Order: sequence, then C-alpha cells, then structure tokens
Amino acid sequence: MDSLSKQTRRNFLRDLSLLSGMAVLPGSLLAGCAKVPGSKMKLGLVTYQWAKDWDIPTIIKNCTEANIGGVELRVEHAHGVTLELSKAEREEVRKQFADTPVEVIGMGTNEQYDWPDPARLRESIETTKAWLQLSKDIGGSGVKVKPNQFHEGISQEQTLEQIGKALDELGRYALDMGQQIRLEVHGRGTQQLPHIKTIMDYVQNDGSTVCWNSNDQDLDGEGLEYNFNLVKDRFGDICHVREFNVGNYPYQQLMDLFVGMDYKGWVLLECRTNPDDKVAALKEQRQLWEEMIAKAQGKL
Repeated sequence: MDSLSKQTRRNFLRDLSLLSGMAVLPGSLLAGCAKVPGSKMKLGLVTYQWAKDWDIPTIIKNCTEANIGGVELRVEHAHGVTLELSKAEREEVRKQFADTPVEVIGMGTNEQYDWPDPARLRESIETTKAWLQLSKDIGGSGVKVKPNQFHEGISQEQTLEQIGKALDELGRYALDMGQQIRLEVHGRGTQQLPHIKTIMDYVQNDGSTVCWNSNDQDLDGEGLEYNFNLVKDRFGDICHVREFNVGNYPYQQLMDLFVGMDYKGWVLLECRTNPDDKVAALKEQRQLWEEMIAKAQGKL
C-alpha cells in the first residue's frame, strides 16, 4: 500500500487500465514487454477538429471511453482554457483532470516568431511566456508553437535565425518553469525539415524541442527517414499525426522509426475529418496505432 500511496490517482488508474489489458499475456512476455523499444509511447488527442466542440467534462468522458490518455488543448476551442482564466479558474481546470486517466499535456497555440516587426516579435515571445504559465497552472507540461512563413524582402537565413534565437530564449525560460516549448513542423516553406534543423541549431538548450507534424513535405528531398534523422535528436515529448487510415502518408514507416529510436513521448491525433461518432473513430485510431506499434516492434 505504501507504493500505491505515492502515486497520483491518475497514474494508478492508468496503470490499472494497462495491467487489465496485459493480464492475458504469458508471464515471460509480460515481464519483458516494458523493455521493448516503443513500449512507453502514449496515444493522445489534439482538440483540433474532433474535440473542438467539447467542454472539459466531455473531453475527459470521451477520451476515457476511447482509452486516450492525454490531450493537447488547442486555443480558442470549447474547453474555454484561455489566458484570461483567474488563478482559481486555472486550479479548477487542473482539478477536473487530476482524478481521471486523462492528462493535460499542454496548450496548442499559434504563437510564431517570424514577424519582421520587432515589436510584434517581442509581443509573441512574451505571450508565449504567458501560455507557459497557464500550462503550468493547469497541470500541463508545455506549449506548442510554430514557425509560420518567410517574408518578402527578408532572406530565409535571417528568418530562420530569428526564429531559432527566439526559441533559445523561450527554451531557457521554459526550463526554469519545468515546462517545454514544442516547435511544430509547420508553415509554407518553414515546414521543410532542413529548415527546422537550421532553426534548432540556434537553440542551445533542451527547453525548446521539435514536434513532428506528419506533413506530406516530410517525404521531400531524400525521403522520410533522412528528414526524420535530421531532427530526431531534438524531439520533445509530443508529435502530431493525422488519421492513420486516411491518405497516403507512410505511418507504418513513421512508427517504425519512432519505435527504432525508443521514443517515449506522446503521439497526438490531430485529425481533420468529421465523423459522426468521434468516440468510435478514436477507438478505431487507437486500434490501428496499436497494430502499427506491434508490427514495428516485431521487426526489431
């Protein structure tokens, strides 16, 4: 009982769920499964399309039913988690998640650092710091940001350096708070993985990280594996995927790569379709994901 008393209720519920699903495994396999690369990856959800109209109780209910262990709260959605929340309101958000198997992973923002106007750049940096504080207050672990675009009359090299130096500042700030900056691979031109690598070369700390985003452009140049390897050493604790069974993105190869590096973070569903029964759709995505992970582990 002493060891259980040291766990949070959320961790206890999650462990219980995992154990119930593993109870049918032979003893020798059960003992060794935690050592298999990729076994610590977790599946979560971004409130992008499938959860944009859900309030917090609905998010918790539906994610629990679908066995989705965490959620990244995109800004301006029905959950109502905004910078305007008071200290008491933030504490209430934290408490709503605390006694459930669903974890708040952090905030998904639209903050960007490519602005040519220095005042607007500084505003975005300072607003990101406010988002980091909100994430910490509600029990999250970080904030998603993005590079967004290049600007006419400004060299790409200058823009990439500016973004990287902003992230260097923010990464140090995040580390001091026990948080993480997650740079989504995003934006016209800026989503090219060699550009993301250049940005991150300016970041001299572990507080700013890369959030893989499963874009078609990941296959450009020398292909998925080459581009993956450009930035895999800068991955944080989240990545984004779309529906595993929609389109032609090579998700099995991507999962092979994540398993091969023994990734331990969150794979977050940022789905773009609009199924009538989104809980059933989440269950389907979880099954597909588990099958891909098992297949990837079987190749080791």
